[in-house]
Amino acid sequence: MKNALRISCSRRNLKVVRDFVTEYLTAYQLPDLQLNQIVLAVDEVVANLIIHANSEDESQHLDLALDVRNKQFGIEIFDDATSSYAPATYHDPDLQEYIRQGRKGGVGMALVNRIMDRVEFSTQGNRNVCRLYKQL
Repeated sequence: MKNALRISCSRRNLKVVRDFVTEYLTAYQLPDLQLNQIVLAVDEVVANLIIHANSEDESQHLDLALDVRNKQFGIEIFDDATSSYAPATYHDPDLQEYIRQGRKGGVGMALVNRIMDRVEFSTQGNRNVCRLYKQL
C-alpha cells in the first residue's frame, strides 16, 4: 500500500490528495463519518499550504506521508515555503463575531483542530512540516 505522495502546489491536486488519503484509510474499515472527517481535515491543511504558504506556485511541491501505528493515523505534510504564512500562531476565531460581520473563510483550521486529536507545525532545517494525528 502506497503511503507517500508528492504534488505540485496547484488546487487541481486537492482531489488527488483526497483520493490518496481515502484509498489509504479504506483498508482500516473506518466508519464513513470518521473517514470523511479525516479527509476533510487533510484537504483543508493542504489547501492552506498550497494557497497561502506557496501562493499556488506549481514549481513548488508538497510531500505527504501517511502512517497508522497503534490504531493512530498520522500524516506528515512537508513544504519548502519561505512565505510569512505562520499556521503555528493560529488561534480559533470568535465564530459569533465572524457571523455578526458576515465574514467568509478563516475557519478551516478551527475545523481541523476539532476533527484531529493533535495538529503540529514545525520547521526541520529548510523544510516546514505539518503533522496531523487521529486515533482510529
